[in-house]
Amino acid sequence: MAALLALPLALVVLTQPAVSTHAQTVKAGAKAGDDAERARMEALIRDYLLANPEIIPEAMSRLQEREVTRTLDSNRAEIETPFPGAEIGNPKGDVTVVEFFDFQCPYCKSSHNDAEMLARNDGNVRYVFRDLPVLDRGGEPISMRSALAALAAARQGKYLALRKALFDLPGRPSQERLVQAIRAAGLDEARLARDMEDPALKQALDANIALAQNIGVTGTPTFIIGNQLFAGGVGIEGLSQAVNIERARRNQR
Repeated sequence: MAALLALPLALVVLTQPAVSTHAQTVKAGAKAGDDAERARMEALIRDYLLANPEIIPEAMSRLQEREVTRTLDSNRAEIETPFPGAEIGNPKGDVTVVEFFDFQCPYCKSSHNDAEMLARNDGNVRYVFRDLPVLDRGGEPISMRSALAALAAARQGKYLALRKALFDLPGRPSQERLVQAIRAAGLDEARLARDMEDPALKQALDANIALAQNIGVTGTPTFIIGNQLFAGGVGIEGLSQAVNIERARRNQR
């Protein structure tokens, strides 16, 4: 009787590996099927790309646009929060334009009136200036000094006045021209000199440089309007068009 009872148990034990082996076989077959399907799809995609190579640049462009959007969105607050006083236009505007610039940049100089013109023509635009002193190449650090002076001027409510005075002077910036611009802007020179030594101003400029590197700004001028990033001068018409595009995009949401 004991032998008869033991027999079914033995059969169970003996057949268990067979069940496991069967499951493994099914799993392996499914994986092989998945691999074959993946290979077939990859071959189809490859053949399509070879037959239609013109779509590759478009696909790469869309991928890059998505990456730019992701980067800008994740840094939006920092990008659009200016140094106190370094902005013009409507502080509650529905579209914010951010400009990274250097006082030694000739393209920034040639387009420096566009910001004021845009703010005057469109009463619902907020325009943020981000000083990016990156063009010092030995000699006097005039980009950094000019940027420090601009942020110090902002504390006197004269950021735009000094910016305009610096860009309106003929030729490239120099220490002598910086002094001329400071006087033309009507600044309190003693206070300006003290404020320029405030470590907080240098820290703000270092933060601008780090931010620019983080979001892929590689030169000046660079404009950010919503998820649009423009390198180089675009002119007042280009800025206005970009603002209208961003405004239309927001109204569709």
